[in-house]
Amino acid sequence: MRLYAWIAAYAFRRYSTYRIAALSATFTNTVFGFMRAGVLIALWHARPSLGGYDVTDAVTFSFLTQAMIEPVRIFGGSLDLTERIRSGDVSIDLHRPADLQGWWLADDLGRAAFALISRGLPPMLGGALVFSLHWPSPATWLAFAGAVLLGVLVSFGLRYLVSLAVFWLHDDRGIHGISLVTSMFFSGLLVPLTVFPGRLGTVAHALPWAALVQLPADVYLGKRTDLLHVYAFQAGWAVALLAAGRLLTMGARRKLVVNGG
Repeated sequence: MRLYAWIAAYAFRRYSTYRIAALSATFTNTVFGFMRAGVLIALWHARPSLGGYDVTDAVTFSFLTQAMIEPVRIFGGSLDLTERIRSGDVSIDLHRPADLQGWWLADDLGRAAFALISRGLPPMLGGALVFSLHWPSPATWLAFAGAVLLGVLVSFGLRYLVSLAVFWLHDDRGIHGISLVTSMFFSGLLVPLTVFPGRLGTVAHALPWAALVQLPADVYLGKRTDLLHVYAFQAGWAVALLAAGRLLTMGARRKLVVNGG
C-alpha cells in the first residue's frame, strides 16, 4: 500500500507542475459554467420545477458539473496507458513488482485530487460571485465527497477498459468517440438526468455514467438523502468495472505473451 500511496502522491505532484495549463482550463470551465447557467435559467423559467429542481438548483448544477468535469473525467476517453500499449512499453509495466491496474488507479486518484483543488473549486466560487448558489451543510459536504470518490472509481473503471481495448483494436479513436458521447449524455453533464422522460430516464439512471455526475450532484443538492442506496449503486458499478478490468488485464497479459512479448 505504501507503493500505491507514493504513486498517487507523485501523480498529484506531476499534475500540479503544469500550473498555467490548469489555470487556463479552470478559466474555460468557469466561462462555460456561466454559458450553461444562462441556458438552464431560460429553460427553468419556461418550465419551473422541471425534474424536481428549482432555478437555484439548476444554476448550481451547472457550475457543479463544470467543477466535476476533470476530477471524474466526464468526457471519458482513455488513460495514458493507451500510448504505452501502442509503443509496447506496457511490457515493462507488466514486469514491474506492482499490479498494473493498481498502479494506474493510484495514478488516477492523484490526478483527481489535484483536479478537485485546481479545477473544482474555482468554477463554484466564480458562479457564487454572480448567482445565488445552493450551499450544503458540513454533513452534506462529507456525503458529497464520498459520492465524488466513488464516482472517480467508476470513471477509472470505464477508462481503464477503454485503454485495454487497444490490445485488440490497435486504434482507440472509435471506442474513444463512443466513450465521449455516452459519458457526456448519460452522466448528466448536458442536462440533469431527472428531466429525461419515461424509460430513457430509467435506463439513464441505471447506467454507470449516472455515478459520475448525477448522483454526486443530487447528494450535494439534497435531492438524494438515501446515501446507502447511492453509495451501493456507485460501489456496485465500481466493483463490477474493476473486476472486468482485472479479467481484461489477464487477457491482455496472455495476448502479449502469445505474441512474443
